[in-house]
Amino acid sequence: MSDTAWQPVILIPSLEPDDRLPAYIERLRENGFTRVVVVDDGSGASYRPIFDRIDALEGCKVLRHEVNRGKGAGLRTGYRYIRESMPDCAAVITADADGQHTVEDVRKVSEALRHGEDALYLGSRDFSLPNVPPKSRNGNRITSAVFKLLYGVWLPDTQTGLRAFRREELAFMEEIAGDRYEYEMNVLIACARRHLPMIPVTIETVYENDNEGSHFHPIRDSWRIYKVILGGFFRFMGVSIACFVLDQGLAAVLREWLLPAMGVGAGEAIWLSGFLARLVSSVANFILNKNLVFRLRGDTKGAALRYALLCVLIICLSNAGVWLLSHAGMASWLAKILCDTVLYFLSYRVQQNWVFAERKR
Repeated sequence: MSDTAWQPVILIPSLEPDDRLPAYIERLRENGFTRVVVVDDGSGASYRPIFDRIDALEGCKVLRHEVNRGKGAGLRTGYRYIRESMPDCAAVITADADGQHTVEDVRKVSEALRHGEDALYLGSRDFSLPNVPPKSRNGNRITSAVFKLLYGVWLPDTQTGLRAFRREELAFMEEIAGDRYEYEMNVLIACARRHLPMIPVTIETVYENDNEGSHFHPIRDSWRIYKVILGGFFRFMGVSIACFVLDQGLAAVLREWLLPAMGVGAGEAIWLSGFLARLVSSVANFILNKNLVFRLRGDTKGAALRYALLCVLIICLSNAGVWLLSHAGMASWLAKILCDTVLYFLSYRVQQNWVFAERKR
């Protein structure tokens, strides 16, 4: 793509900035990034002169929230404006307003996107450097490990605000929920479920004044982020427990009362009650996982077929695992617990990445 055709827009959500923000935007413009959208996220009247200076620059546009709504809301406001008002925009690059992302880093992610595949490019910091505050180093390492465990993708920097994607993904980014810092984690989860590649691009690791310019609140915002990361799995566990109770309760009612009242013998009642209860609980599990846990829109028939195949596979693997471990000397009850525990986590990953995965529209 030629230089004239490649027209990325820099989007910067900002809350209560200082004079460094206009200077940063000037450097961006001097280095070829002539189109900048800034979202004033309810900074207040005392910060209006700073935003007015930015708005007066050629190619710059300031959007305003009257009250603080959060970084996620600010990003979506910017995405909507770019999609509706800048039809020749080829790509969007988001950057933070606190000085962490150098102009050279913006150029690196821009070039990676321009010459690379359709993906979300993430400016990734090196948290092993000595200038990184311990809370940032440890927090990101833990978050990266948890994200890999639950979503199958290793991202060295899950909290980077320097991100780049093509215009075609704007509507997708607008649809993702979250008004504050949890929005950016929601984006990573949505991309993982949609199988949109996420490609790290190594950038400079800048922490000015121990990152005092950041509006990130370690306890409050970390809670929001981890609630997003773990929320899907906890909902999955809750649905599993509810369906287990339904399965056992219905089987007991059928076995002890309903089937005998219909003249079914004790032996047949055991088999029939187990089959009917498992059928009902499996249908309930599918519906709840589709709508509550993974929130898949449409494709019910395809998801139901994939879910049925997975159930058969899990049963076969469980029986095979118990047989192998018991023949190797392990108690059958312990082998059953071990196999089903491993398969439970495997089932979550398969349901997330295959059964209920979002297909790119």
